Amino acid sequence: MEQNYDIIIAGGGTAGCACAWMASKLGLKVLIIDDGPYLGGAIVKQLVTPAMKTSQNNLNTEFFDEFVKVAKSQNAQITYMDGNKGWINPMLVPAIMAEMLSDAGSTILLNSKVINASVTSCDSKHINNKLVQNLSVCIDTKYQNISNKRNGFVAKYNDKQSVKKITKYYSKYFVDATGDGKLSEFCGAEFLPLGGTQAISLRFIAANINKKKFADWLLEFDSDRNVTTACEIGGDIHLSTAYTWDSNARWALAPLFDHAVEHGVLEDADRAYFQIFSIPGEIDKIAFNCPRILIDKPYIFYSDEELEVIRVNAEKAIIRLIDFCRLYLPGFEKCYMYLWADNFGVRESRRVKGEYVLTKDDIYNAKTFKTPVAYSDYPIDIHSVKKDSSTLHYVQKPYSVPLECLKVMDFNNLFVIGRCLSADFYAQGAVRIQPTCFSMGVGVAKEINNLIFNDYPVL
Repeated sequence: MEQNYDIIIAGGGTAGCACAWMASKLGLKVLIIDDGPYLGGAIVKQLVTPAMKTSQNNLNTEFFDEFVKVAKSQNAQITYMDGNKGWINPMLVPAIMAEMLSDAGSTILLNSKVINASVTSCDSKHINNKLVQNLSVCIDTKYQNISNKRNGFVAKYNDKQSVKKITKYYSKYFVDATGDGKLSEFCGAEFLPLGGTQAISLRFIAANINKKKFADWLLEFDSDRNVTTACEIGGDIHLSTAYTWDSNARWALAPLFDHAVEHGVLEDADRAYFQIFSIPGEIDKIAFNCPRILIDKPYIFYSDEELEVIRVNAEKAIIRLIDFCRLYLPGFEKCYMYLWADNFGVRESRRVKGEYVLTKDDIYNAKTFKTPVAYSDYPIDIHSVKKDSSTLHYVQKPYSVPLECLKVMDFNNLFVIGRCLSADFYAQGAVRIQPTCFSMGVGVAKEINNLIFNDYPVL
């Protein structure tokens, strides 16, 4: 039996969820597929929190605005003192995303992998002459679709033995939101040169922290408010601070890390990058954007066996960082490791070639486009694997991401959203953040709705 949709989205992360929600709100029949047991992508699987702040004049913010509203209603969101609304508890994001998408009417398929795609050529004078017809999806029947309930949502679970089956899904339009272009690869799309390597991370959350004691000490210890901040919001303490081993900046925490390395508490590479944030709704927990893992080639080139070794070493680094915090940071004396990310935090990605390739010069020059889907003023942010080589180049004014970066070259009905968009290595380092990915998803949903509503032919 054929299963037909207006739009099928591969990938249930930030961009994919935004696209599914917006398309469903517009009345399209939507299927979103993810290979994990929950939605949320990097926010959940990689514990990427908070969302980085970007231009206040962004486009296509409907999903992000609703996401913030729902999270706030569940005590899972705060607006920080710099105006950033993206401080959201990552541990509650799967429930929030599922509620939003199921209420909008999206069909959600979890624990399901796209394993193939059928593509045909069409007789067209246009540059886009390939047509995706359907996807083959391997479904673990242990996990069924998420369905709506009056009081929220529920993921139907079958406690019988897991059975895998292959099902074909047909659609008018397809969207690759996988993060590394998996769907585009199955379709035979062209990829851009990688262009460089960024460090990866294994984020974690620590618990049993006296945040008030730590915040009072921290504000006195570090007077640089561009690095260290703390305040009370809704009766709870929220804070952020950072340190890196790069010598092109002065870090108040540097003497502590130097002493810890000298006395064997930390290894030298453990101090490559250290950044922490409080978490909305969690009175004793802190989220860590570290350790930085210094890989020697792009992440996609590592085998599963190599990644397992990297993971074990990263977990050892986390234990050392916990020990460091207990010894050197007031308020952390009795802290413990509460949760580490399921997946590595991956910044660079394979990038699919689109009708336009966004470049770092476009970012620096704030090039204007006729069809922008997002505005941003987030800097070009490259986490280097080498000391004193990272990049954080701020921009003078907001730049835009054009729709043409999200239309896959040579394809009539295939779009790409998220960090694997059509951009060079440096431009991708600026537009990979969550608010921009949300806007990409919403923008593509609107474009597909326009194409369907205006009855543009899928050639």
